[in-house]
Amino acid sequence: MTTERINKFVSKPLGKVAIIGRPNVGKSTLINRIVGKQVAIVHPRPGVTRDKKILTANWQGFDFEIIDTGGWMASGGVLEGKISEQAETAAKQADLIIFMTDVTVGVTAEDQSVADMLRRLSIPVIQVVNKVDSRARDIDVWEFMRLGFGEPINISALHGRMTGELLDRIIEELGKANPERKARLADRSESGPEEFEDELATRASFSVAIVGRPNVGKSTLFNRLIGGERSITHDEPGTTTDSVDTVVETEIGTLRFIDTAGLRRKSRIDGGTEYYSMVRTLRSIDEADVSLLVIEGTQGVTHQDQRLAERIDAAGSPVVVILNKWDLLSSEEKLRVNEQVEDRLAYLSYAPVLRISALSGLGVSKLWKALSDSIAAYRNRIPTRELNILLQHAQAKNPPKGSKILYGVQGATDPPTFTLFTTKELSSGYMRYLEKQIRERFGFGPTPLKIRVRRRSGR
Repeated sequence: MTTERINKFVSKPLGKVAIIGRPNVGKSTLINRIVGKQVAIVHPRPGVTRDKKILTANWQGFDFEIIDTGGWMASGGVLEGKISEQAETAAKQADLIIFMTDVTVGVTAEDQSVADMLRRLSIPVIQVVNKVDSRARDIDVWEFMRLGFGEPINISALHGRMTGELLDRIIEELGKANPERKARLADRSESGPEEFEDELATRASFSVAIVGRPNVGKSTLFNRLIGGERSITHDEPGTTTDSVDTVVETEIGTLRFIDTAGLRRKSRIDGGTEYYSMVRTLRSIDEADVSLLVIEGTQGVTHQDQRLAERIDAAGSPVVVILNKWDLLSSEEKLRVNEQVEDRLAYLSYAPVLRISALSGLGVSKLWKALSDSIAAYRNRIPTRELNILLQHAQAKNPPKGSKILYGVQGATDPPTFTLFTTKELSSGYMRYLEKQIRERFGFGPTPLKIRVRRRSGR
C-alpha cells in the first residue's frame, strides 16, 4: 500500500471534544455511551475520575477524539485543585466543549463557576443536561438557560435518551471548524477502507486481559502464554497486586497480555492498596480487546465469577472462558462444572469455553485459535447493503409489533456496533431476535454486539 493511500485513510480525527462539568453529573457514563463500551469507571462517589483520558469515538463514519475529565471544582484541597487544573487544560485543548449538568440537582454554584470558566475560553460550547430520563422532566431543563449557553440538549446518558441527537450536533459543530477534514473523512467512508484496515490489523497489537478471582491460576497461565516468569506465582491469594503486561509476537500476531490482580468481593477489600489494585484491574478489563475469564474448575462457577463475567460483558469486548485445573477433576465433577457454566454464564453463550491446566499446559494450545477468532469477530465489518437485506428478511419473517425498521448501518467495530433507524422503539425481546439473526448470518462468533435504536418518522 502506498504512503498516499495510508495517509488518506489515517487522516486526523474531525476534532477533540472535552466533556466538562462539576463532579458526579454523569460524564463517565456519557463517555461509555458514546464510545460504545465501558472505558471509564462509573461510581456514585465524586472524584473517582482523576486523570484526563483521550479516547477515539465514531459516529456515522466520522472519527473524533473525546476527552474524559475529572470534575471541575472552584475550591477544594490540593488533589481537587489538580483535578480541576487538568479539566481546564483539557477544555483549552479542545475544538468543542460539552458542558454537562444534572437535572436532578438543578443549577448549583459549582455549575455557575464552571460556566464562568468556560466563558473565558474562545471555544464552542454545547450545554447538556443529563439524567432527563423521561419527557416529564423536560420542563425542568429551562432553568439551565440562565447559564448562558443557549438551549441545552436534554439527555439520559444512562439510558441513551437523545444521545444520538447530541452526536449529530457534535459532528455538525466539528464540521464547521474543520470542513476540509470532514470532507476527507466522508471520502474515506465511501472509498472502502477494508484494504487498509486489513493491513493495519496485521500490525496493531491486540490486548488480552487475564482476569479472575485470587489464586485461580491467572499468573501461571500468563507465564505459560508469554513463555517466561514475568509474573510472580504463589499459592497465597493476592500475590499480584497490580496489572502486569508484556507484548509477545505469537503465531497469530502481536499480542499484549495483561496479568491482573485477583478480584475479591467488595466486602472483603480492605482499602488502600487493595482498593486501587481493584480499580486498576477493572480499568484493564475496560481497556482490553479480549478478556480471558479464568475460573478454577475445582471450585466451579462462583457468585464472584458471575459478577466478573457481567463486568466483562458490559465492557463490550470478546471473552473466552477458561476452566483451569481441569485435570484435577473427576468425571462427575466435570459434568457438574459444565452444567454450572451453561446455567450461571448463560448470557455469555457466545463465548468459547476452554478446559485447560495452566500448570501442565493441557489444552492451552487451543487458546490461540480462540483468540484469533475473537480478533476477527471484534473487527468484522458488514457491508450496509447486506445488513439491510438481512433486516428486511428478519422483519418479513417476524415483524416487530407497532414499529418498522427503516434501515440499519454498522457505525463501528471493536466491538461491532449497529444503529437501527425505526419508526418506534423496539422491544427487548425483538432486539435479542435481531442480534441472533445478525450473529448467525454473519458469523460474529465470540464477540458481543452493540445495537442502538434511533427513531425516525415512517415513510
